[in-house]
Amino acid sequence: MQNFALTGVAGYIAPRHLQAIKENGCNLVAAMDPHDSVGILDRYFPDVSYFNQFERFDRHLELLRHGNSTDAVDFVSICSPNYLHDAHIRQALRVEANAICEKPLVLNPWNLDLLKKLEEQYGKKIYNILQLRVHPSLVDLKETQKNTKKRPHVVLSYITSRGKWYDYSWKGDIEKSGGIATNIGVHFFDMLYWFYGNAVKSVVHLKEDNKMSGFLELENADVTWYLSIDATDLPDHIASSNQTTYRSITIDGEEVEFSGGFTDLHTIVYKNILEGNGFGIDDARPSIEIVHNIRNNSVSNSGEKHPFLSKRALK
Repeated sequence: MQNFALTGVAGYIAPRHLQAIKENGCNLVAAMDPHDSVGILDRYFPDVSYFNQFERFDRHLELLRHGNSTDAVDFVSICSPNYLHDAHIRQALRVEANAICEKPLVLNPWNLDLLKKLEEQYGKKIYNILQLRVHPSLVDLKETQKNTKKRPHVVLSYITSRGKWYDYSWKGDIEKSGGIATNIGVHFFDMLYWFYGNAVKSVVHLKEDNKMSGFLELENADVTWYLSIDATDLPDHIASSNQTTYRSITIDGEEVEFSGGFTDLHTIVYKNILEGNGFGIDDARPSIEIVHNIRNNSVSNSGEKHPFLSKRALK
């Protein structure tokens, strides 16, 4: 049985990781979060050692490593805020564990180079949760796109409303989250790269704290994208049904349906990792480069604009 530790256990995404660890027949031996709202542990691993100080958590993992070999941690799952991922990955390697990290792996592409060297130094692996790559509908769609002769035009719209709390949390701080494109968009940009290849050109049309839009020229497709956490951007039929998220991708005007099937994706990713596969640094790099460039691009009027921008101008 593989032993796991987990940082950021009080966070939003942690239950997906706890479920994945449990359903893959593994054991969680230690968990850490400075916020002690961690009652979720009772549902999965009530006997886990919990720490609200990172230093004590780190010491505990070292004690396990130097004690009985059956108690040592094999994997550290990282669900902490984005700006801490780099440090928590390095801590996992130092205790001779593999790292499984939520998106984005790091905020800046150059941090990946050091992590690559540390993988070689410690003989351990760093994995990223890129769960859209195992979504059955998207796996099938990727196969159909491989056989497309015409260069497709893709329109991505993702609106997931957030309250005022967002601005006051680490997610509202661009230095800590990487901003909208990184925090809520990186999985979609990874999916687009996975479908259509590297980014050739990137243009930003709109850059605000709670919404962004732009144009991406990929090797094999043109993409206009819109990301927002503003509830007023939700289409009327979504808002009237009390839904808080709108997710839409069209390819040459044809809607791609993949609204369901998300609940077990982390479990599948974990299963692949435990079988010796999984998504590593090289898989994560292209999307991190895309969102880093978006974050640092100035606003431009060039390139094809997203339909949402026209609607916004009419409001």
